[in-house]
Amino acid sequence: MKRTPSGSYDYLIVGAGFAGSVLAERLATQLGKRVMVIDRRPHIAGNAFDHYNEDGVWVHRYGPHIFHTNAQRIVDYLSQFTEWRPYEHRVLAQVNDQQVPIPINLTTLNMLYDLDLDETQAAEFLTSRAEPVENIRTSEDVVVSQVGRELYEMFFRGYTRKQWGLDPSELDKSVTARVPTRTNTDDRYFTDSFQIMPKDGYTALFENLLAHPNITLQLGVDFEAVRDQVDYHHLIYTGPIDEYFGYQLGKLPYRCLRFQHETLNQEVFQPVGVVNYPSEDVPYTRITEYKYLTGQQHPKTSVTYEFPTDQGDPYYPIPRAENTELYRRYRALANATPGVTFLGRLGSYRYYNMDQVVGQALATFEYLAEAHAGDSLAPVDETRVS
Repeated sequence: MKRTPSGSYDYLIVGAGFAGSVLAERLATQLGKRVMVIDRRPHIAGNAFDHYNEDGVWVHRYGPHIFHTNAQRIVDYLSQFTEWRPYEHRVLAQVNDQQVPIPINLTTLNMLYDLDLDETQAAEFLTSRAEPVENIRTSEDVVVSQVGRELYEMFFRGYTRKQWGLDPSELDKSVTARVPTRTNTDDRYFTDSFQIMPKDGYTALFENLLAHPNITLQLGVDFEAVRDQVDYHHLIYTGPIDEYFGYQLGKLPYRCLRFQHETLNQEVFQPVGVVNYPSEDVPYTRITEYKYLTGQQHPKTSVTYEFPTDQGDPYYPIPRAENTELYRRYRALANATPGVTFLGRLGSYRYYNMDQVVGQALATFEYLAEAHAGDSLAPVDETRVS
């Protein structure tokens, strides 16, 4: 990449996903800053990228992205760039030759055990199977203490081992701490106040976010190739924090994904948008059918099989104490590096939902705006804005 004729940018933003694109929009429109956004991929929208495949079916290239939030301010902000369609996500799990709702609810229990429980009886059933754990430290502890070992084995152990490449007994309790168990028949995967999808898709939303004359976009560009060729005052880095520092303290472990996309000559493949496969005998963790998510009408349908792996693009920071400690050491390096702000999942080494990334980016913008008002651009401490 060559320098632009006008010479320099106020900000160079690495990454055209939610974190980078939201900050670019705010800096350009609210502060009048000149911003260059680069991404090593040939498209915008990061992992939320969606498109029409060669058969004309609307798909998510990097697996299902479901927007849900309780934050009115996040919805209000994004509504400037998209209209919405309502979508309540439902997931089934393939267990014992049948597909049952997950999270576990009243219907799940009645189907699995051929019972006719009501809500009170379902609560008593789960209590009778729960195994008290004095000191809850791991993901296994969380689930076993809530639903007992049998349901843990059915739904969680195999799925977690495939997803993370580790047994739940080796993973921090945060992995399953937010997994709900319900005693009613609510079969929605999420219970957030807002459960919606961009009407025209995520890519269109990002096109609108980045459609400002102060924003220059360069795709298929790696930061290392241009870091000394672009003049800029401040860097926003949403890539892996350890990569920025040349892995000098060691690599932060991530779990990666491989996607197998297929288009089928039929209108519908499965009864819901996602079916999980907890059994370790099945190599993939889930199958997604996108027409449920997008609402598209089409004579064909597209599905994606998801295979967790150790190789490929980083997706999920692995929540273990030693990894958190290594990240803290990189965080200290970051805080001692002037003129650079790290954020997003990879820059923060933390699993964020999409609304959380947007919230972090908006909070970071407010911090930067205050710094501009004081004519200071000290490194942003991620713990203050996440």
